[in-house]
Amino acid sequence: MTRRQPLPIRSSRRTIGAAVSIAAAVMLAAAAAPSRAADKAPAPAMTVGVDAVVTESLRQTVPVIGRLVGRTSGLAARVEGSIAELRVEVGDRVGKGDVIAVLVADQYKWEYELRKAEVAQFEAIVKTQKAKIALRRQEFSRLERLKESAAFSLARLEDKRQEVVVAESEAIEAEGRLASARASLGLAKTNLDNTAIRAPFDGAVAKRMVEIGVYVKIGDPLVTIVDDRGFEIEAEIPSQYTAGLAPRTPVAVTLAGGPTVTARVRAVVPAEDPQNRTRTARLIPEVPADPDDRPPGLQNLAANQSVTLHVPIAADGDAVTVHKDAVITRDGGRVVYLVQGAEALARNVVLGDAVGNRFVVKAGLKPGDIVVVRGNERLRPGQKVIYDGVKNDAITTPTPGKQG
Repeated sequence: MTRRQPLPIRSSRRTIGAAVSIAAAVMLAAAAAPSRAADKAPAPAMTVGVDAVVTESLRQTVPVIGRLVGRTSGLAARVEGSIAELRVEVGDRVGKGDVIAVLVADQYKWEYELRKAEVAQFEAIVKTQKAKIALRRQEFSRLERLKESAAFSLARLEDKRQEVVVAESEAIEAEGRLASARASLGLAKTNLDNTAIRAPFDGAVAKRMVEIGVYVKIGDPLVTIVDDRGFEIEAEIPSQYTAGLAPRTPVAVTLAGGPTVTARVRAVVPAEDPQNRTRTARLIPEVPADPDDRPPGLQNLAANQSVTLHVPIAADGDAVTVHKDAVITRDGGRVVYLVQGAEALARNVVLGDAVGNRFVVKAGLKPGDIVVVRGNERLRPGQKVIYDGVKNDAITTPTPGKQG
């Protein structure tokens, strides 16, 4: 009787391992089947924010920092002397011609009186010389009528002729001295008037450099006055943008911490900075001259206050625009989700320049399209969306019903 030989132990282990592997593969496949079924199920509707694509009038600009500049006068002494009065404090408003300070004027007053007396003296001398001329001419005429008489003397006639000439010369000399005295009187009057320092224009006192009793010399600064009623705007404009800044061109200007106003170009200086390639422009803001007549935000304008000019760099025109938040970058391109019905469809777009918080659309969208601007990062193409109605200058879209 033949005995069956037992299987090798190693072969039995291999058989068992193969069976276990098959069972595990079957279990994994069974577990993966529901997952694949779930992947094929539609994504739930997502609540999103939307905005309309619109056509709007555009004015492309570039921001340039400028500043307010005004007439500033550093009032200086025109004559020397001690300060007798100071009638202003820093911050005081003054009008044109108001007295700001007064110097001790005693010396200048008496100098003026002296010159006035000299003028009176020379006026009397001139009057005397004119009377003397008249007398000499009368005597000369009397002798001239005696030419035919025996008592006529040619020598005496010639003497009287010379006396007339001398009298006329002395009168001319006296008139010259009178003119000189009158000039000295005018100078003395000017010096006396200059002991009162007056404001050259309406404005506000920005600085006061002296006190009562200080002795000042000609040219020493006393106070600084700023004209806050006639501000201009000064800015260094890149030269490539100055071609469109003809006189009277309107430019939008935003004040630091304040509103936006219109300013008109007064002049562009025809001199270019060789390092920065800029040219200086001066503009006149269209605001009331009197601070009390200005709207809120414009009543406390100050010299050197910062402003932002929105300098036009292209001609005005209409363009289709889309909100910046609608645009996402994907695979190196730009994509927006376009809402059609209750679905969000991915749409490739070609964009132009940024204008505020929007992009100019060159291709891919048309006015009236509704695009997703909030929640678009998590959207899938074709996914259902729920959104509120969007209102825009160009379009109003009703709210769709909620999707199940």
